[in-house]
Amino acid sequence: MRLLNDKKIAIVGAGPVGLLMARLLQLKGAKTTVYERDLDRDARIWGGTLDLHKTSGQLALQKAGLLEKYYELSIPMGIKFADIQGGIMAVKSMTAEHRRDNPEINRNVLRTMLLDSLMPGSVQWDSHLVSLEAQNSAWRLRFANCAEATADMVILASGGMAKMRSIVTDEVVEETGSFIVQGDVPDPAVNLPEFYKLCDNHRLMVASGGNLLVANPLNGDKLTYGLIFKKPETWQGNLEQDLKIDFSDQAMASTYLKARLGGWSELYHSLIEKTTQFVGLPTRVLPLAQPWKPNRPLPITLIGDAAHLMPPFAGMGVNIGLMDATILTENLVSDRFSNVTDAINDYEKQMMAYAKAASAESRENELEMRDPDFDFRKMLQLA
Repeated sequence: MRLLNDKKIAIVGAGPVGLLMARLLQLKGAKTTVYERDLDRDARIWGGTLDLHKTSGQLALQKAGLLEKYYELSIPMGIKFADIQGGIMAVKSMTAEHRRDNPEINRNVLRTMLLDSLMPGSVQWDSHLVSLEAQNSAWRLRFANCAEATADMVILASGGMAKMRSIVTDEVVEETGSFIVQGDVPDPAVNLPEFYKLCDNHRLMVASGGNLLVANPLNGDKLTYGLIFKKPETWQGNLEQDLKIDFSDQAMASTYLKARLGGWSELYHSLIEKTTQFVGLPTRVLPLAQPWKPNRPLPITLIGDAAHLMPPFAGMGVNIGLMDATILTENLVSDRFSNVTDAINDYEKQMMAYAKAASAESRENELEMRDPDFDFRKMLQLA
């Protein structure tokens, strides 16, 4: 802990990566505060479940003393591969031997688990960072609620569209050419009984004509799904507001998706009809093609999606981010480095290598998944 003696560390972002970073540092006695734009800990996180891999995410939780709690709160799930008429072509069932390989956990459950592991008052809510400046020997953070804070070191874990990233790198986020429509159906056993029965406590995957549907019936009290396809050429813009479909318009989104899945069974059209909320998002990547900025005025770095946003086609994003937190913590509390900057530089060198490999794997899977000839045999290999 020599490098962090009497140092105040600010972590921006209370996602899984930022919270785990705080947990690991607190276990070592570091003075750590997390700043999060959500109003409070009860703010709901929307999205699909997360699965943590044994050699990355689970290893990070083990170092944080939270692995058994994760196993307790997560759900081991098999996968069913269906055709467009609802016929099951293959099943990858969960066995007792593999229950702990990569069980699924709800995002809100994971956040609560991590929050409960921190010291009281560790997270400052309603803290949307709007400026970050190096003043004398400290970072000055200013927030939208007019509050201010200072820190000796800043760790940006504020997600893929982190606005303060430019302090560390000139890389900018790019679209990859794919598009994901996410939806959810509350109380699926009642509202979507036939589809829910088809899933039978498994994730369900269907691929046809360049469309890939991935559904999870056990995401809290909802069934959540994503429909993935190549972004149509008629959607020329690179921002959501430039799209030809307003996915916040339920009727417009439903009409478009049912037309896109023309020829698919009514089973899938019912899924769309019962969806209570649609979100359409282009997939994005942060290239890691150039070195990050040297000679930063004070210690600062990026972890998680802020460091290496990648398409979600290999299940690597959160797992790589949790690796970031583990390696950065180990460097900061190590006696191997003479100063914090050297510890950060070593972390970034390691991160660049494994994040580039994960991003390349995600890209390869992305191109496979949106191929019109993609079939369940390939899905079985990727699952």
